[in-house]
Amino acid sequence: MKKIQLLLVCFLMISTSFVNAQDSYGGLALYTLRDDMASDAKTTLQAVADAGYKYIEAAGYDNGKFYGMTPIEFKKTLKEMGLKPISSHQASVTLENADAMIADVKAAGFKYFVIPIPPMGLFTFQEEGMVMGMTGGAENLAGILDILGEKCKKAGLKLLYHNHDFEFKKDENGVVVIDYLLENCNPKYVNFQMDLFWVTKAGADPVSYFKKYPKRFKIWHVKDMNEDGWFAPVGTGSIDFGPIQAQKKLSGMKYYMVEQDKTFTMKPLEAIKVSHEGLKKFGFN
Repeated sequence: MKKIQLLLVCFLMISTSFVNAQDSYGGLALYTLRDDMASDAKTTLQAVADAGYKYIEAAGYDNGKFYGMTPIEFKKTLKEMGLKPISSHQASVTLENADAMIADVKAAGFKYFVIPIPPMGLFTFQEEGMVMGMTGGAENLAGILDILGEKCKKAGLKLLYHNHDFEFKKDENGVVVIDYLLENCNPKYVNFQMDLFWVTKAGADPVSYFKKYPKRFKIWHVKDMNEDGWFAPVGTGSIDFGPIQAQKKLSGMKYYMVEQDKTFTMKPLEAIKVSHEGLKKFGFN
């Protein structure tokens, strides 16, 4: 009788684990939870896992550590939570610190080294209206990305550039920055993380870019747009992710990350739950 009871308990445990694994899908950009991660990283990561996310993108690297943990400690913590490290935003990278930073990203178990904004002081931002831009020109940025991308490749990482809206508009020289980067950066070293919200905000069409530049967009940021034109949980706004999702193979997408830069009246930990449920509406899995 005891053997039967033991077998039954084991079966239930295995079944529960299987169901939980089946319910876990998609990634989360931890920038959404930056305040929670700063106050209690481990508890927050457990909440991410409990919300059903399978992998993460970091955005909290400082002085050789991820959210106050060494690369090895961070990798171990993620494993304990059942989360996989996929990509890391490295906004503070320069040509001088790149080698050490790349080594840390590699040691933490990440696959992708992401440049979230034009690095090395090239990014400009006006708080009023959240107006973003860059200095130095597209050619200069492309050269920097190629150098960093080659360094990443030698270390076994893949470099991606993450867009906002300004890259899809003509600069003062009449150049559409994203087009220049796609056409001039070496695809062996540089590919892209498409933020679907910011592409939409710029008035561009993600699918058109997939068709023109196939296989270049390895990770997507998925976030919706509210009636005021700002961030909303997935499935609650105006962006139809269905036609975009249908072209994921053409785009080259390997992973997607839910992100919400600001959650306004909703707490970030609640917003990520709403978004995870919203993903189902559009066939994300």
